[in-house]
Amino acid sequence: MNPKESKSGGATFVEEVEIAGHIIDSLILPKVLDEIAALGGRHDIIEIKVGQNRKDPSFARLKIEAASAEALERILKSITRHGAVPVHVRDCELVAADMDGAFPEGFYCTTNEDTEIRLDDHWRPVQRQKMDAGIKVSADRQSGECVLMADVKQGEQIVVGRHGVRVLPQEREVRKLDAFGFMGSTVSSEKPKAITIREIAAAMRQAKAGSGKILVVAGPAVIHTGSSDLFSQLVRNGYVNVLFTGNALAAHDIEQALFGTSLGVSMEQGKVCEGGHEHHLRAINRIRRAGSIARAVETGTLTRGIMYECVKNGVPFVLAGSIRDDGPLPEVITDSRQAQKVMRDMTDGVTMCLMIATTLHSVAVGNLLPARVKVVCVDINPATVTKLADRGSFQTVGLVTDVEPFLRVLVTELEKSDVA
Repeated sequence: MNPKESKSGGATFVEEVEIAGHIIDSLILPKVLDEIAALGGRHDIIEIKVGQNRKDPSFARLKIEAASAEALERILKSITRHGAVPVHVRDCELVAADMDGAFPEGFYCTTNEDTEIRLDDHWRPVQRQKMDAGIKVSADRQSGECVLMADVKQGEQIVVGRHGVRVLPQEREVRKLDAFGFMGSTVSSEKPKAITIREIAAAMRQAKAGSGKILVVAGPAVIHTGSSDLFSQLVRNGYVNVLFTGNALAAHDIEQALFGTSLGVSMEQGKVCEGGHEHHLRAINRIRRAGSIARAVETGTLTRGIMYECVKNGVPFVLAGSIRDDGPLPEVITDSRQAQKVMRDMTDGVTMCLMIATTLHSVAVGNLLPARVKVVCVDINPATVTKLADRGSFQTVGLVTDVEPFLRVLVTELEKSDVA
């Protein structure tokens, strides 16, 4: 960051940056140039090389000018998240945490994009990437890891500032136009759902075949809409590797298995049963008397439903509690920080996430996932889908629809391939 004399006679501050990858078709370069202008800076394109084929990366070298060191720093900090790296790079700056549970002032705040840090003149990948965290460097200076504010321990080396940090932004899929390539993050109830669901099914088949892990985040509307059997079929057929949900879905799933109701409404007749408002409490109580959901399955107390299929098929699940919970069920984690930690640990290796009919749970899990994870958000409420689609990733597909018809078409598509 060096001051120089501008053509008008005033001092300006200058920095050169480089940006590489699919920066044209992913609109990364236009975003960088737009942010420079929006923050009051100027740019000159010193060098640019545009890839000739779809698979070829592009490269640009820019000279950025600003009227003050502070203005230039704001620009550089903003465009770092798009992968722009200063030409004259240096190692990241480290400061030891001076207390438990807080970062040093000026800490680098992570995004959900894959990130690298420079240590001893080598770029090192940051592990366990997530947004809204800091970066902790290992004692041997060989690696970095995203760390939550509350988990910081005194003496740990924390990255501060932007120097020696580079972001590897998620790029648009240029090789194949599937649901995650052409749908972008546009949210509409008028999307071609059948085509989109077909592509989602194809991605799930690939994951099942060994190319990744499928995480499903689901809300109690799955039960209320009569979709329990469809969801159970996904579990039985190996299309759910991890389940994140809350006390409500599990409780009403078990209520349906034991009493044939959800929120006291008969799933066959569609009307409120006498005394039905007690059914979910009686269901929870029966599981608590058994000791756990797994024990209820072992003893024959629970013989069907989503939670039954998870236990029988060895699918791990996390039930994260809330202040609204009745009971709760024995497996519910009532400490929100502990639930977040367990969920974060279980997202390792996840390549696809299906979020169904749950706003708060979907947003929470979205904050835990790196941008490279393909996300499908299905909800009857457009606001829920928009929140997930606005995470800044090209890898998000949003569908505004009720959960039952979505799951019905999805199961049908997956069954076609299973039969074939």
